Amino acid sequence: MQRPRPSRWVPGNHFTLLENGEGFFPRVFEAIAQARREVILETFILFDDKIGRELHAALLQAARNGAEVHVLVDGFGSPDLPEDFIGELVNAGVRFRIFDPGRRLFGQRLNVLRRMHRKIVVVDGEIGFIGGINYSADHVADYGPEAKQDYSVEVRGPIVAHMLRFARDAVMPPPKPRRRRRQESNAVPELPRAGTADAIFVTRDNHNHTNDIERHYRVALRAARERVVIANAYFFPGYRFIREMRRAARRGVDVRLILQGQPDMPIVRTAASMLYDHLLRAGVRIYEYCDRPLHGKVALVDGEWSTVGSSNLDPLSLSLNLEANVVIRDKDFNATLYERLDHLMQHSCRQVEATPPSRWDGLRLLRSYFLFHVMRWFPSWAGWLPRHEPEISLVGAAADASAPDTSRRPSAT
Repeated sequence: MQRPRPSRWVPGNHFTLLENGEGFFPRVFEAIAQARREVILETFILFDDKIGRELHAALLQAARNGAEVHVLVDGFGSPDLPEDFIGELVNAGVRFRIFDPGRRLFGQRLNVLRRMHRKIVVVDGEIGFIGGINYSADHVADYGPEAKQDYSVEVRGPIVAHMLRFARDAVMPPPKPRRRRRQESNAVPELPRAGTADAIFVTRDNHNHTNDIERHYRVALRAARERVVIANAYFFPGYRFIREMRRAARRGVDVRLILQGQPDMPIVRTAASMLYDHLLRAGVRIYEYCDRPLHGKVALVDGEWSTVGSSNLDPLSLSLNLEANVVIRDKDFNATLYERLDHLMQHSCRQVEATPPSRWDGLRLLRSYFLFHVMRWFPSWAGWLPRHEPEISLVGAAADASAPDTSRRPSAT
């Protein structure tokens, strides 16, 4: 038994790209329903719709199998779940927790910042899932034109041990006096090799890992020599991130950016478009995905480096929310991801053209100057925004004396 080292490349893993709900939901529901020992699931959104009910059935089956089942949902992203939906799970032995349930004022939620935005599943300590897909019907095509385009990965190999230990800490944070015992109980076995991919499990929180995900992106951009493809739903990153993209393009790297052309929130496209001229003039190629809302958070660099996860490239994900990505170093996975993103660019995107020079160039330059300084200092300003210590509340019958983690502050918020 050993404790994983979270910031080093872990060899011997295998990753399977799962595109949209059609690729993701059957695999994750099957894995959960076949669990025999343990299921840990974290998600930002869980709705009581046809997808939520399929997950509900899989969790109940895992509990009937004798598995210890833990579910953590965000109180803002998953509001108003019916009592019978949660009650059936709790009565079956599922430990159902809500991250920061929060209060309402005139029907409006007040705790809108610093959300638990991760999407992680670990089953029996051997198979993991991570990405951007929530448990709601708008991730499958039959939802209609508002169905989301998104990605996740199925994970096997030693990196799953890192995901497992992190997930256990997140849903079962014991009180501080038991810290030594906690370290021992959350040690996980070293898993056998399952493939050839190196990987790092990377998280972002508001204490010790405030910029880890963005830092991995910037390091990869700095090292890029051939190509960069970033597909991200909410794009308004920091000054240093934009600077690395521009530098890569100017030294001859083929830098491509896939953003929302039909966003689920109009302000998303407005914010991203304010950066277009600055990026295009440096040689970055920008594509807007137009078939439906883009919800993905994936990227690749050259022929090996890739990342998939929950983190957008906007101020909320990079400076406030709790996020989790996996960084992958593998030629085969990189090629698969590039093939799928290239298909989007070829068949479902329109390429954005640079704005011709005009008498308004001075105004655009002034606007860019202002925007970059806002982005440059936003991580510091984020610390001044309203904050509180979120709590994890254990719901229902399981919240008794035998469950000491009821309404406890999480270890990484």
